[in-house]
Formats: sequence, structure tokens, C-alpha cells
Amino acid sequence: MIRLDTDRPATFCDGLSRRDFLHAGSIVPLGLTLTELERAKAANGKDTDVNCIMLFLVGGPSQIDTWDPKPKAPAEVRGPFQPIKTNEVGTQISEIFPRMAKHADKFSLIRSVYHTATAVHDTGHQMMQTGRLFSGGIEHPHVGCTLGYLKGGRGELPAHVLLPKPIGRTGGNLPHGHTAGYLGKTHDPFILNADPNAPGFKVPDLLPPEYISAIRAERRQKLRDAVDGATEAFEQNAASKQLDDNFKLAYKLMSSEKARNAFALEKEPEKTKDRYGRTRFGQSCLMARRLIEAGVRFVTVNMFETVFDEVTWDIHGSKPFTDIVQMSKEVAPNFDTAYTALLEDLSERGLLSNTMVVALGEFGRTPKVNPAGGRDHHPGAWTVVIGGGPLKGGRVVGESDEHGYAPKSRPVTPGEIAATLYKGLGLDPHKELPGPQNRPIPMVDYGVKPIGELF
Repeated sequence: MIRLDTDRPATFCDGLSRRDFLHAGSIVPLGLTLTELERAKAANGKDTDVNCIMLFLVGGPSQIDTWDPKPKAPAEVRGPFQPIKTNEVGTQISEIFPRMAKHADKFSLIRSVYHTATAVHDTGHQMMQTGRLFSGGIEHPHVGCTLGYLKGGRGELPAHVLLPKPIGRTGGNLPHGHTAGYLGKTHDPFILNADPNAPGFKVPDLLPPEYISAIRAERRQKLRDAVDGATEAFEQNAASKQLDDNFKLAYKLMSSEKARNAFALEKEPEKTKDRYGRTRFGQSCLMARRLIEAGVRFVTVNMFETVFDEVTWDIHGSKPFTDIVQMSKEVAPNFDTAYTALLEDLSERGLLSNTMVVALGEFGRTPKVNPAGGRDHHPGAWTVVIGGGPLKGGRVVGESDEHGYAPKSRPVTPGEIAATLYKGLGLDPHKELPGPQNRPIPMVDYGVKPIGELF
């Protein structure tokens, strides 16, 4: 994982701190390779590749209370909300999303997603971001990391950026699926690791701080030159050559005006910030639009970092979680505002036609409301919202049963979601990647196909 933050100081013999060294472009962290940069430089004309924004709704939204209402079910199943019409005839969603209802032509609903793995957050995070469950010590790469591995970044920008922070503790103590896995740390996403809604927000460790003068930056480069001279023999091997290339590219990224502008949220009008909502998620969605516009290929936005001691989609009802009503008052409006602003903004700027936007959680919730006024983990059926790029909007794929417990028609697996994203990105879902010990592993399992109804 590419993180440049650290609270533990370390000082080198000439007085430079470890933080100073990272500011100057520490070899591996930014995950760029010379090969990737050269690929980007070699591209002639306008880049028409499809991009993607993945909104990960950490906690697992309830399908019944969001995009698959069951108004005819018993009260203990249908919950407290009524369905409302959308601008697509015959499609209804929950009343907690009044803005989304006006944009149903821009997205499609997959109402029959399911998996059969353990009903814990971590496994869902893995499967929905990689298409597979980790097993046998093999961590599969995030879709965005695979894209970066195959196509590289555009110019000086990373191929895949994760906002605002990686998923943290959610109770399972397992990997969450947001790294490059067996592809190696070089292809991990660049992680913002900061709250873009915080006062005085600045991207930590990406760019040289204002207090770093050109003289100090030059001094650090001389430090690197001294290290080069002292390790000339070591530098002869291929692995160290890659480290050197990564160092130079990291240094270039940190001094890049284009990179500074891409992350410069302060350049957005206050009205635009208001439009997305003055929340961590809202401002992260706004930054995702800026990054896509600047040339980043894939942006992952985690709506929450954890499910504990925060109002999230994890609506068990009892503390440290929340209940259905509280979710509708805080979480749903936050998503409704930011998501619709993102769709509108991308559309107005001509970016939606080549940018997929997918909103998904790790599982659904139990149909029956529990005694605490919430719903528990349920991977038997839930809904994914997807559209943009080559994907058709205004469609409903699959159907859950009358209680939202299991797929009734057209069951869809996490692997099919991944295959759909890969196809939308212009990639062959069954292309083989170099796995552990160079054993070829297809991007999704053989036989798993994209969702044809969306193309």
C-alpha cells in the first residue's frame, strides 16, 4: 500500500529526517515505473480510454431500504420507508434518495448480487474489489491496480488513487482487497490518507511543503547522488535499476504542477463544494472528479474507514452501530447528495461518457428487522448501482425474491461485477496476469462473464 505518512521520526546522519527523505521522493512509495510512464508518453492523440470511479459503501447498505424496496412485504421486512418513482418508468427506489430518483437514466441497478462466503465485512471487501475471495495465501489485485499494471499512468499522475483513506478495522482482521496483491507494491494505489473536508486540507507528503526551498530540495538530490556513488556495484542489477527509476519518477510526481493542480481542491468554487456536500465523502467525490479530469484512470472512494463508533451503512441497531432511521437521516442524504452531484458534474463536463461510476457495498442486510431496529449482515442478495462509460443506464438487472432474501432471477456474483468493470475499461477479463512464482492467473475465473445486459 502506498502511504507516505508517518508519525515516527527518524534522522539521518546529515540531519535529514525520514519525512524529509520521503518528501524528496522515496524510491518505492508512489508506485510508478518507467515502463508505465513510457507507455503513456508513447500514446498518440487524445486518450479515449474509459476511466472508473468506485464508490465503496463500507458497511453494507440494506437492499430493502435503498434500491430494492419491498412495499408488499410484511412490516418487519419492508421497513419504515416508501418507494418513490424515478425518471425511468417502472423503476422505483427508496424515498431516502430523492435526488437519485431524478437521475435513474444515468445508472442501472443490479438487484441480484450475492456471494456464499462468510458474512463478514473483510471477505466482502475482497470479493467486490477484486472479484475473488483470497485463499491459499494469494491476495488478488484490486480492479484499479490491475488497470494500472496493464495500462500504466497517464503522464505524471498515478493510474489509481484511493480516497480518502484505506478501509481499516471492520472486525475480521483480514486484507480488504484494495492493494495490488500478487502484482506487487509497485502497482498499489496512491492513497490520499487525509480528509479533504478538513479545514486547511492539503495532500500529505505528495508535494514538497512550502517550507522546502529549492536549496533544500537540491541538497536532498545531492544526498541521493552520494548514495548512488557509494552503491555503484549494487546498482548494476535489474531490481535496483527499477528502484532508481521509481525514485526519479516519484521525485518528478512530487514536483509536478499537474499533480498539484489535480489535488488542489481549494481551486474549486465554494458553490461546487456545497453541491457535493460538506462531508468527507462529498469532498472525496469532488476530488475524484478532479482526478479523473486530470488524467487518473481509476479512483476508489471509501465512504467510511471503519464500521465502529460511526454512523455508517452497518445498521445492526445497537451500539457501536446505528439503526435504520439514523442511517436515513445521516448516511443516505450524504450519499444522495454526493453521488448525484458527481453524476451531474461528470455529465456536464463531458466525462460521464468515458467514466464508469459504480457504487457497491460488501453485502446486503437481513430482510427481517431485528429487535434493536436494525438489520444484520446478509450476503444472500443485495444491489449494486452502476453506469457511465459504455454501460447503459435506466436498466434493472436481476430480481430478488419477495423478501429480498435471495436472487429470484439472474443471480450475479462479485466475479461478474469485476468482469463487467474490466470489459468496460477495455480489458479482456480473462487475460492472464503473472501470479506467485509467475504462475498465470486470469483476471477473473474462466467461465465468469461480464453482465451483457449492461452493454
